[in-house]
Amino acid sequence: MALALGMITIDCADPRVLAEFWTRALGVEVEADYGPFVMLTRTGNGGPALAFQQVPEPRAGKNRVHVDFSAPDREAEVNRLVGLGASELARHAQPGIEWTVLADPEGNEFCVAQAGAH
Repeated sequence: MALALGMITIDCADPRVLAEFWTRALGVEVEADYGPFVMLTRTGNGGPALAFQQVPEPRAGKNRVHVDFSAPDREAEVNRLVGLGASELARHAQPGIEWTVLADPEGNEFCVAQAGAH
């Protein structure tokens, strides 16, 4: 099978506003801006790229899919992301892993765990 994960697209009201937040959060650039669809470059670790697609309806309810990130210093990364405009929603712990749930400026949820913890 030759299927490969290339990009994760997030529905939103304003793709350019979310692209600004995520380029700063991930240290990447905008690769293509088609107005209602904005694609970012991949991160240096070779993971999938993020893209933002304008949709007319607001987000309703909990995300059915979210993106998980890891960082060597979770606390410092959470503080940095909140400083960029994210909101901290919750903290969770299970044996062997702790993570923080955040929301980007449009309320899309994502998680940050300690690197090597999952």
